[in-house]
Amino acid sequence: MLEQIKSPDDLKGLSAEQLTQLSSEIRSFLIEQVSKTGGHLGPNLGVVELTIAIHRVFKSPKDVIVFDTGHQSYVHKLLTGRMASFSKLRQRGGAAGYPNRGESEHDVVENSHASTALSWSDGIAKGFSLTNQNDRTVVCVVGDGALTGGMSWEALNNIATNEKEKLVIIVNDNERSYSPTIGGLATYLSTLRTTSGYEKFLDWGKGVLEKTPVVGGPIYETLHGVKKGIKDIVAPQGMFEDLGLKYFGPVDGHDIGAIEKALRIAKDFGRPVLVHVITEKGRGHAPAINDEAEKFHAVGVVDAETGQPLSKAGKSWTSVFSEELVKIGGERTDVVAITAAMMGPTGLDKFEKAYPDRTFDVGIAEQHAATSAAGMAFAGLHPVVAVYSTFLNRAFDQLLLDVALHKAGVTFVLDRAGVTGDDGPSHNGMWDLALTGIVPTLHVAAPRDGQRVKETLREALDIKDAPSLIRFPKGAVNPDIPAFERRDGIDVLYRGESADVLLVSVGAFAAIAVEAAAQTYREGVGVTVIDPRWVKPLPKSLITMAQRYKNVVVLEDGIKHGGIASTISEMFRDAQLNVPVHSIGLPLEFLEHAKRAEILEDLGITVQSIARSLVAWHSSAVSSDVKEEMQLPEGENESRKPLR
Repeated sequence: MLEQIKSPDDLKGLSAEQLTQLSSEIRSFLIEQVSKTGGHLGPNLGVVELTIAIHRVFKSPKDVIVFDTGHQSYVHKLLTGRMASFSKLRQRGGAAGYPNRGESEHDVVENSHASTALSWSDGIAKGFSLTNQNDRTVVCVVGDGALTGGMSWEALNNIATNEKEKLVIIVNDNERSYSPTIGGLATYLSTLRTTSGYEKFLDWGKGVLEKTPVVGGPIYETLHGVKKGIKDIVAPQGMFEDLGLKYFGPVDGHDIGAIEKALRIAKDFGRPVLVHVITEKGRGHAPAINDEAEKFHAVGVVDAETGQPLSKAGKSWTSVFSEELVKIGGERTDVVAITAAMMGPTGLDKFEKAYPDRTFDVGIAEQHAATSAAGMAFAGLHPVVAVYSTFLNRAFDQLLLDVALHKAGVTFVLDRAGVTGDDGPSHNGMWDLALTGIVPTLHVAAPRDGQRVKETLREALDIKDAPSLIRFPKGAVNPDIPAFERRDGIDVLYRGESADVLLVSVGAFAAIAVEAAAQTYREGVGVTVIDPRWVKPLPKSLITMAQRYKNVVVLEDGIKHGGIASTISEMFRDAQLNVPVHSIGLPLEFLEHAKRAEILEDLGITVQSIARSLVAWHSSAVSSDVKEEMQLPEGENESRKPLR
């Protein structure tokens, strides 16, 4: 059945039995394919019937469908003719892990960062209204914790004031984000779920009373008339209606007929309306259902039947941080941990288990996390805010003005820094070095291995009068890379035979920096590799060290524009040090999804490419020196000879 679905139009004539069969086939396909590639399995198993119903009621792409978050769009992709691309899901040449305009006309918003779809949908609906495209409806599927983000409520506040928008908001309520959704909203939606019993009671009462002669009808009408009052007591969905949004639900999210009925009513309503749909994350897959922590929110390569991981990755950067923070928690009662709906992925689950009263999951609300941390610091605590690098972008204003301006002793730990690859342009943690470089008072560390994660974490927690930040990449941690010596906080990792090139290695790139230096030695070029560990503020001793070299090269896993190389260049200019500074880093562009190694190879960030660049820059510097010597007055040549 699934192989016959090439577009949403193919769904229109299917019978109820065929739709049930299709739902089963979609789940089987997702379990089989995502187990091979990795991806967001649990969320998509929960939206099978919902997505089918949406495409049967609405006509995409004329009607615009926006998913929040976009990782619950796999079923949508299958129903819009992209089944073949799932063999390489989240890999080069295959389907992206989120909606992608380059893949299909049915995708409008990439939307991998939660809580943005309502604003997108509001804008699109306003645009349709103002351009007289009144035959088009916007469908916004909000779920997987997206309503815990403040931007969603900013949007709802504005959507409710415009009665001309043809906008259907579907709340996919699966009680989850990554882990169980927390906070007052979760309690509110839980209460709304209980009203389904009331609706069933009302339907039963209508059937009985309508058969009762004379008095049955009036009694039912009276009961129906006080319906809103009763429901406001049982479940305060009046909050949505008080905003000006018509509320339908709750609806069983696995009953295609029930969903279609609700969506057709909503579509014909003619102004913003909210449909509350209850789904089960991980539905139809026992390993996902039994995963209480995350319901297989995101999985790597796993056994399709058991759900057990098949790849045996080494110890991760995340686990090194996690274990060290637990140790520190036992030593310091002032240390608390905060995350934004990512307790397990950031490694804070172990800290939570050991110190539950000192661990806070704020939901998908990075802005609140940062400012709340500033408040905790004022009260005498030292908060550790652990998020993915890409998600700190959302809290930049709070980092700048609530934390840094107030010199709050808050430590941010950024997981998945640099190129992450699989999840595409929005998830690469490539902006943090440039962004944080302009934040006064902030200290930034980029550890090169597990031992340095532990070391810099403890150093960061000793900073009480300013914020600090530690960043590390995704995946297996580097083996420890010892230093020959430490000079004023700078670790010397490799000494060249001559002072030709000073290679400044930032963070996890240290291993390939050392190997590249070893290769250039065979070419007769002396490269010394250093690791400053703390890249903000940079140690002043770097100026003295650089004076001996003909070239300084910076290797960093962030964008070159405004990155560490730029900072070093500015430092040298201020010190009137005329040494060329070259940058090896990421370009200022969005990088499409592919494996991390593939992306780095494309960008020339490999041992061989780096070694070639080092030799070329050295040769260029030597040639320049020779030309200058030839132009100098007699007697001055000797002092300008290159160091050997």
